[in-house]
Amino acid sequence: MSDSILYKVRSGKPIKFWYFIRKYMGLVIPDSWYRIRLEQRLCRVSSRPDYPYIQERVNYYIQLDRTRPIPSENRLAHHQSWLHYTGPIGQYRSNMFHKAYYFDQHDITRWFPPSLRWNYCPGDVYFTPDDPAIVKSRLISSQNQNSVLLKLDKLRHFMYVKDTKSFTEKQDRAIFRGKIRQSRLRTKFLEKFFGHPMFDCGVVGKNEGCPDEWMAPKRTIHQHLDYKFIMALEGNDVASNLKWVMSSNSIAVMPRPTCETWFMEGKLRPDYHYIEVKEDFSDLEEKLNYYIAHPEEAQQIIAHAHEFVAQFRNPEREELISLLVLKRYFELTGQWESSTHP
Repeated sequence: MSDSILYKVRSGKPIKFWYFIRKYMGLVIPDSWYRIRLEQRLCRVSSRPDYPYIQERVNYYIQLDRTRPIPSENRLAHHQSWLHYTGPIGQYRSNMFHKAYYFDQHDITRWFPPSLRWNYCPGDVYFTPDDPAIVKSRLISSQNQNSVLLKLDKLRHFMYVKDTKSFTEKQDRAIFRGKIRQSRLRTKFLEKFFGHPMFDCGVVGKNEGCPDEWMAPKRTIHQHLDYKFIMALEGNDVASNLKWVMSSNSIAVMPRPTCETWFMEGKLRPDYHYIEVKEDFSDLEEKLNYYIAHPEEAQQIIAHAHEFVAQFRNPEREELISLLVLKRYFELTGQWESSTHP
C-alpha cells in the first residue's frame, strides 16, 4: 500500500465527510429552539462545583476592559489566510470562508438573537484587530484585548490520540512534517537540521518555495508516535499539531509560543508541559539528548501535558464556556443587558 493511500486511510485524523454530514443534519433543528433555552442553560452555571474554573477560563479568553461598540456598517474583507466580517451574526454565511469556521461559530451563535452584531475574523490571525473581534488565534501579548478567543477550526486543532506506546519504547529521534511557505521558524529549523541523523524532518504540500530536497513523504499521526520527540513549530499562527502531541506519550518540542488559541498556549510552562528550545535551535540537540538520558524527567513532562489536555475534554463545559464568552462579548460591545439576561 502506498504511503499516500496509507496517509488518507490511517492518518489518525477525524474524517471531514462525517463531520460535515453531522453538522448539516444539525441545521434541521431551528435556531429558535436554542435561543429559548439560553437563559435556562446559563442560570445553572453558578451552581456548578467548577464555576470558579469556568469563570477563570472566560476571563482568559475575553480580556476587554471597557465597552467598545461594534461599527455600524457591515463589512466583508477577504485576506490570504483570514477573513474580516462585520455585521449581524445571523447574516454570516457558510460560503464566506471555510465551512469548518461556519459550523464552529454557528454552534454558539445560534443560541443568541441573530440581530446581534460582531466582528468575526476566522482563519490564521497573527495580529490584533482594531475593534473587538472573535478570532481563532491571537498574539500572546498584554495588548491583545481586542482579540476574543472562541473554539474554532475544532476538527483540525482539537483532536487527540490514544497512544499505546510508552516513551521508552520510541525512537531516540525527533520528527517534523509540515508546510513551510512563509514560516521563518520552520525554515530556520530545516536549514539547521534537515538530513541530521537525529531528525526525521521534511516539507509536505505543493508550491512551498523551499529546496526540492526538503520535500519528504507524508507521515501519519500513528507514524509520528514512533518518535520520542515531535516538533511543534508555529506556522502562520500556532502549531496545529500541539494538542494531539500533548495527548500522546511523545513530547512536544518548540520555542516559546507567540500565538495562542482556545488551548491557552500562553499558559503552557516550558520544560513542564513541553520541551522549550531557543528560537535559533542552538540548544535543540543538547536538550533532546538530556531527556533521552533522563527518561524519568521526560515522563513527568508527558504527565503534565496529559493533565493540561484533560481540561478541554468535557464537551458540556466547553460549550458553557463558549456561551459565556460570547455573552460577555455582546455585553462589552453594548448590545446585551446583564440585568435582564443570564
